[in-house]
Amino acid sequence: VQLQASGGGLVQPGGSLRLSCAASGSIVGIGAMRWFRQAPGKQRELVADISRGGSTTYADSVKGRFTISRDNAKNTVYLQMNSLKAEDTAVYYCYAVISAPVPRTYWGQGTQVTVSS
Repeated sequence: VQLQASGGGLVQPGGSLRLSCAASGSIVGIGAMRWFRQAPGKQRELVADISRGGSTTYADSVKGRFTISRDNAKNTVYLQMNSLKAEDTAVYYCYAVISAPVPRTYWGQGTQVTVSS
């Protein structure tokens, strides 16, 4: 099983980016899917979480600006990031609980998001 993240890049403050993370392999089912981020010199932090049924939670710092969603048919989770700020600059990692067939956690490889003018 692999998680492949994509969509990072350089964007100006106030801009938008959409991250994607697709799971592949002999997957029986996927539970919670999450996005974390880690800025230089800081600990990794949870950004957003979505259950298989679509319930979502967000870090206070991104509420109202970021939206997590998933397509269960495509085994993919998304993070729509709007009104980006310099402090959103970080490496973003996807995470999922995947049954293949035994449930365990998997991490994507990380994608860099840089917000700068």
